[in-house]
Amino acid sequence: MGLFKRNPFGHILFIKKWLIRILGAMTHRRYRGFNELQIEGSEIIKTLPDTNVLFISNHQTYFADVVAMFHVFNASLSGRQDTIKNIGYLWQPKMNIYYVAAKETMQAGLLPRILAYVGAITVERTWRSKGVDVTEKRDVNPNDTENIRIALEDGWVITFPQGTTKSFKPVRKGTAHIIKQHKPIVIPIVIDGFRRSFDKKGLRMKKKNILQSFIIKEPLEIDYENDTIEQIVEKVEYAIEQHPSFLKVIPAEEIKAQEELNKMRRWDY
Repeated sequence: MGLFKRNPFGHILFIKKWLIRILGAMTHRRYRGFNELQIEGSEIIKTLPDTNVLFISNHQTYFADVVAMFHVFNASLSGRQDTIKNIGYLWQPKMNIYYVAAKETMQAGLLPRILAYVGAITVERTWRSKGVDVTEKRDVNPNDTENIRIALEDGWVITFPQGTTKSFKPVRKGTAHIIKQHKPIVIPIVIDGFRRSFDKKGLRMKKKNILQSFIIKEPLEIDYENDTIEQIVEKVEYAIEQHPSFLKVIPAEEIKAQEELNKMRRWDY
């Protein structure tokens, strides 16, 4: 590529590539070393087209979730299946991966601004400001939806439809509108263990030896013409396992059995 070639958002790709390499090398041991990232379904990544793919996921930290996705996607594209072993996959990373993030989060300090250069599509949240829900919702900024369209036309987009790191919060209808309007291939991802591994921002290690799970599911079946916004929202909630039906009291015996299974999975991994 030319030294000063830029992506549609004006970011110099040479700089972006080196940021991905450096930040990837700095964070790799957080997912393979201090903690273990157990991946399922990475073979799906290699079957996807180069553009118009939307990844939807539940959200546990501001930054650690999306950093893990950059690792998993690039490792999978380099031929690794369900592993991020050997960070050589970072040498030629996929350059057209973007992620949707709150503008106020990405402007809060130098490191978030650097992470934003790697691929953030910053949006102004209409329902939340400075970590607090607002009673009077603001109008959607048309530039935000336009930037998501541009990113989908250029490559892959990661979004967290709940717009918050809190579990079982409602999926925002904006994601459904994007799906219905732009008709992307929608890939659900379900993550776990990140909230226990990292602080809320996902920058500081909180605890070691945590099993982090990362499950990539088959593309979501959507009738782009006939499904309503409400139907798409419900499909997204089920796909990322954040539908209210998943919120239930789990018997103590089942929790204990799950913990034993996690131990076995860790040793198997």
